[in-house]
Amino acid sequence: MLIKHYFINKIAHSSYILAGSDACAVIDPQRDIDLYIDEARALGVKITHILQTHLHADFVSGHMDLAEKTGAKIHVAKSAKCTFDHVALSNGGTIKIEDIVIKVLETPGHTPEHLCFVVVDTSRGKDPVCAFVGDTLFVGDVGRPDLFPDMAGELAGKLYHSLFDKILKLPDFCEVLPAHGAGSLCGRAMGAKWRSTIGYERKYNAALQIKDKNEFIKSLTEDMPPAPDHFSRCSDINRKGPALVSQLPRMKELNAVAFKEMIEKENVAVVDTRSYLAFGSQHIPGSRSLDFNGNLPTFAGWVLPLDKDLLTVIHPKFEEIAILASIVAIRTVISYFLEKEISIFNNTND
Repeated sequence: MLIKHYFINKIAHSSYILAGSDACAVIDPQRDIDLYIDEARALGVKITHILQTHLHADFVSGHMDLAEKTGAKIHVAKSAKCTFDHVALSNGGTIKIEDIVIKVLETPGHTPEHLCFVVVDTSRGKDPVCAFVGDTLFVGDVGRPDLFPDMAGELAGKLYHSLFDKILKLPDFCEVLPAHGAGSLCGRAMGAKWRSTIGYERKYNAALQIKDKNEFIKSLTEDMPPAPDHFSRCSDINRKGPALVSQLPRMKELNAVAFKEMIEKENVAVVDTRSYLAFGSQHIPGSRSLDFNGNLPTFAGWVLPLDKDLLTVIHPKFEEIAILASIVAIRTVISYFLEKEISIFNNTND
């Protein structure tokens, strides 16, 4: 059994490959799926399973793209009521990949449909060796239950039972493999490590030291950081199945005149992804500054309008910017122009 870890810094998201000798599963895939396909090819294994711990709220997942490219089946909670083709999972179910047995635990709390995947390597023994816990348990923290504001108290109570009655029943040596690390807004005080153990979290995770259920609920329903606007949108898109990245319109380069005409005629917003210093020295009036090298996807969910397509002022990494925008369900990034055109733009006649 082999586990590979992948991390997107800009949204602090972790995904994984769980591989046997000939086949593998991808857990909570990101939208840039080529890295999984390349890894599977290098390992000499076939991607046969796509496992979703929950309907992610902070990003659009790559499950549809990966299924389309590989033919692997998407496995997701029955209670998620997804409208795309999938294998519906319920508590107590199992998935087998050669000697690997993956046990399904329903762990509502962060979201109503949340699952955890507990892994047994039967070639070594009968005990769980790791658990893909999604956003139920983090290193040093637990998942926030307030993404559904009307259900926050109810979900916090369910999270208490998911943690204390299910996850913490696993052996201390069992590895904890969460879907997020420090920097994510899906929790409040995550540690910098990307993995842990049940024993370590049992002893040092501050949230797990609150044994009283009412106090636990109170601690998770007060003083949470605000969630970006795109959170509710991403969850719904993941339920329905996002459009394939390959079907998104290709960006095209515009000169200053064409860029200005599009701003005047179309329902668009302009985002400038150069450094904040470069933006401060010269920019297009009315444009929004989101530094590509900063936390662009998270901030985009707060400050970019949801009902407009984007025009971008960028450095040459335009394809990567289009992917980052699609990760947080920003409408289509339709065109761009480079920094050298800004002076021309600002000097064109109205």
